[in-house]
Amino acid sequence: MIQLRPAAERGYADHGWLQARHSFSFAEYYDPDEMGWGVLRVINEDRVAPGAGFGMHGHRDMEIVTYILSGALAHKDSLGNGGVIRRGEVQRMSAGKGIMHSELNPSAEEETHLLQIWIQPAVPGGKASYEQQALPMEEMYGRWRLVASPDGAEGSTTIGQDARLWATRLNAGEQIDYTLVPGRLAYVQVICGELEINAKRLRAGDGAKIADEADLNFLAGENAEFLLFDLPPNN
Repeated sequence: MIQLRPAAERGYADHGWLQARHSFSFAEYYDPDEMGWGVLRVINEDRVAPGAGFGMHGHRDMEIVTYILSGALAHKDSLGNGGVIRRGEVQRMSAGKGIMHSELNPSAEEETHLLQIWIQPAVPGGKASYEQQALPMEEMYGRWRLVASPDGAEGSTTIGQDARLWATRLNAGEQIDYTLVPGRLAYVQVICGELEINAKRLRAGDGAKIADEADLNFLAGENAEFLLFDLPPNN
């Protein structure tokens, strides 16, 4: 089963300084049929105006991964971490039993475009932690680049869940395969370009819920960048 989630059907919020598209129910956007996919709870595509951002606020019991598409984001948290994340880097924050943080666009001129991803942890109430590391774009071309995993394999950031986040970039006409272990779920989020998954077509912003599929073939109709979430089965 491959169920498409068209970009135009996502939730939308216009806060002036923030333009947000919600793949799943979030904040004031609620759709009982779109509450997440397995342990994947949030994919927000955010555009943050220059000099604006999210003031200090709290989270708990969530693995939060920030994937920058353009611009930069300045992070500060209650653990004392601080830094600026840019395109070609990835940020992971394990909220654990509680953490406060802020995320601001440090530029006075350039918009920040990002995906914020929330994954439910395997064990709630853990220790809060933060990680920021390089994610070189050249390592994604024509192959799977592991972005996040439970064991930090292949230089990926570490999350507290049996889930793996992969990224790849394909040139037009290029293809790549992925084998899903029986019982596992997958979710695909297209960042840019045009893509076919087992002959089903997706464009930028589109997503796809995948279950009971072992062999996945991805063919780029035009240059494409996309994410693949390999997720544990629903309990």
